[in-house]
Amino acid sequence: MHLAAVFRTADTDLIWKSNLEGTQNLIAAAKARAPDARFVMASTAHVSGRSGPHPGRESDIVDPQQAYPASKVAAERVLRGSGLTWSVLRFPFVYGDGDGHLEALPSHLRAFAFHPAQRMSTVHHIDIAAAIRLALTGTFDGQIVNIADDAATTLYELVRFVGKDMDASSEPMPDPWYLHVDGSLARRLGFRPSVRTVREAVEGGLM
Repeated sequence: MHLAAVFRTADTDLIWKSNLEGTQNLIAAAKARAPDARFVMASTAHVSGRSGPHPGRESDIVDPQQAYPASKVAAERVLRGSGLTWSVLRFPFVYGDGDGHLEALPSHLRAFAFHPAQRMSTVHHIDIAAAIRLALTGTFDGQIVNIADDAATTLYELVRFVGKDMDASSEPMPDPWYLHVDGSLARRLGFRPSVRTVREAVEGGLM
């Protein structure tokens, strides 16, 4: 189960070395030591472009320009051609279990000109574990699968959940599907999030 990644850094060489070369090393080790193993790799839903006509789907052509998603796409391609039994789980914004990710979101947003009505797909740590358990049964073998909860939430609301404010706007929103992924394939394959929305997590004390 390959969960390792580097992304919260400006060091793009480190990102590529960790995310692509690190994956290549793990694949080589698996082929040498356990060629019959099931190789499950965590990737990112942020491989989708800004201007897509629908929520990001697994079948979409992707060509991300930022180092983190680009390195993950490159690693996915290496794994798909490895000859191993594989699956790729693309996770959106992950939060919960006291990790501070949601609380840190306002500071991250200040660096980008996001519209407050932009919806972002999310997934709680509990459901990361559920998706991995399902992948390890072979349900996702040979597939890239988006894993997300049941409701992409606006950035404005996410920021409000942690007691902060974001500049409001009623201007038209460009790129309305950016950061929003289609999780229907995972549902067809049996994945069901136990924490269905960020609001449910907040109200249930699962932060």
